[in-house]
Amino acid sequence: MLRGMRSIWCCSSFDLGFASFAEMIDVQAKLVRGSVFLAGELLECILTFSNTAHHNASSTACENLAWASAQIHCQFHASESAVVLPPPPTTGLDVQAENETVFVPNRGERGQCILSTPPKILFCDLRLDEGESKTYIYSEIIPSDAVASFRGQAVKYAYKLTIGCQRVNSPIKLLRVPFRVLVFPGLQDYRSPGDRESVAPANPFLDEEGDEEGCKRDNNLLEVATELIMEATAQRSPSTFNITSPWGKVGKFSIGRTVYRLGEDVVGAFDFSNCTVPCLHLTVLLQSEEIVSEACRRHTGQAPFVTTHAHHNEACVHTLSTHAMLPLPLQATPSFSNETGMAFVYFYASAT
Repeated sequence: MLRGMRSIWCCSSFDLGFASFAEMIDVQAKLVRGSVFLAGELLECILTFSNTAHHNASSTACENLAWASAQIHCQFHASESAVVLPPPPTTGLDVQAENETVFVPNRGERGQCILSTPPKILFCDLRLDEGESKTYIYSEIIPSDAVASFRGQAVKYAYKLTIGCQRVNSPIKLLRVPFRVLVFPGLQDYRSPGDRESVAPANPFLDEEGDEEGCKRDNNLLEVATELIMEATAQRSPSTFNITSPWGKVGKFSIGRTVYRLGEDVVGAFDFSNCTVPCLHLTVLLQSEEIVSEACRRHTGQAPFVTTHAHHNEACVHTLSTHAMLPLPLQATPSFSNETGMAFVYFYASAT
């Protein structure tokens, strides 16, 4: 068995949010550059507010919105049967009153909010005539110390962009757009001092020059990350493991490297020549292991949580050599660790 094989990011996707905040108000939210981001990267979302009233509507065709705001937050949820955590602080904002005007993006969400950016006001006192639409652009830098998105058996980290809107004398309505955050350890350290100085603070009213600076920062961050990934995955570090039984040597298992990009095929080779015990059948599993830190474990000696992503079975009677190729799924989370625990991918080989 080979443990500690690292997986790192390399993927993209697209996301679209849609909601009806009132009887005649529709809101569309579209992430500009897909729904997968690096920690420290700029997230941009196009928000369109539309009055979809018809001529035969019983109420007035004009709509007045008091305000709209947006905010990024990360929800942490832990399995009560596996993880012990201190109780979250009570805010008293879990119930939405009819006249409540406080924007709480994680209202009604499970778990604890462990990260949130400052809320940004999109508009105040917006009037939309029948069939009229208004578009706004929300932009925010994902904190560089953010944790990775992860959906495990013991813990879950989920990121969402929440848009809140309120009509006069009406409760707040929320639209949540999920997205994914990938963390590349030490990425910020590879950026030059000049790049750090060029990063302007987040501003709800970014001008054209600020947009250019944000684009330049993101391009530089992605270029550095891509270069580091290519460099890490290009390095070969062959490892060979002996497969034995109480009756003698069964074979050898070899793997060319231990660092892979998401979406790559993990290839392992078997050598059954010059062995004393014949192998009849082999099984190879590509698994991820989730380990809860000792301070947070519910039970002493608690075993890690294992998830199987791919498997390979083969009958190998009279076979001198063979190989197994298992794909590393794009939706898997790159190896990471934090104060709650760690998760990593490994290759498990069994021969009988």
